[in-house]
Amino acid sequence: MDHPLHVQIAMHTRTLPAIWMILAALAAHPSIALAQTPPPPPPGWAGSAGAGLAMTQGNNDTSTVNAAFELKHDSGGPMVFKSNGLLLWSKAEETVTSDRLSLDGRLERKLSARTAVFGQTQYLRDKFKSIEHLLAPTVGVSRQLVKDARSELGVDAAVGVVFEQNPGLEMQKDGAVTAGQQFTRKLTSTAELKEKISALWKMDDFGDALYAAGAGVAAAITTETQLKVEFLDTYKAKPPLPAVEKNDIAVLLSFVYKFQ
Repeated sequence: MDHPLHVQIAMHTRTLPAIWMILAALAAHPSIALAQTPPPPPPGWAGSAGAGLAMTQGNNDTSTVNAAFELKHDSGGPMVFKSNGLLLWSKAEETVTSDRLSLDGRLERKLSARTAVFGQTQYLRDKFKSIEHLLAPTVGVSRQLVKDARSELGVDAAVGVVFEQNPGLEMQKDGAVTAGQQFTRKLTSTAELKEKISALWKMDDFGDALYAAGAGVAAAITTETQLKVEFLDTYKAKPPLPAVEKNDIAVLLSFVYKFQ
């Protein structure tokens, strides 16, 4: 008859290899032993839509409408889609005094946390600058120079082509060079400043350029809504007709809804 001590030692001898095998498996696959925190979901779609309306009656009857949107899709991978648009329309004494539509679309491929390559298309229709349509598809590089909890500063540059159609003239086709700069700053927990500058030059004549600049302050009303005041300046260095002014300035007041 076996001594109880001998039986106990034999059992330990048989179970030790099994214990070591379990420990080795847990070391190789720690997720078996510890529940891992799931990664945050990709940002997905985010953006904003805003609109403003002003009307006066009496000595002067005027109506002014502005509408804008910003859209971004980030799936969490290397590809990011961005788009924005702006409509300005005004009438005074039954005469249209402003009629402008601008649209941009961009697809970015991230190279690092701050650098990306992109393809984009810019569209502009501006009746009072005698631009029936201007279309500029380009490819380029963007870089985030500053990115922290309160501020973002980015720049980009691109090359491509530009098509411009003016009333009574043949369509112009030329090479294009573009550059841009964007800055965002959180002033307080409920207010932010945004500033943006863009330029488009034609390769055959760098003096024939289109510049656009804007700056605005938005203050939160609720977590999803803002009141925004914005200053916009558009400058066409060589208007297609002598009677067309080079510079147009607009001050906009709009109500903005943000979503994500």
